[in-house]
Amino acid sequence: MHNQTDFFVGWGTLSLINAGLAQSKGRSGLLWWFASLFFGPLATLLIVVLPKSPQAP
Repeated sequence: MHNQTDFFVGWGTLSLINAGLAQSKGRSGLLWWFASLFFGPLATLLIVVLPKSPQAP
């Protein structure tokens, strides 16, 4: 049971990190946070690979 809790805590932490990464690249943190809840590490890869938003300051 403890391993399952660790998994959810880790997944939730990753989603918050992804939201911060997305915001630093000028993208919607809320949208990427939500996407990260479902896609996890794949969303992290996409955030890192995608260039900064053209609208970013």
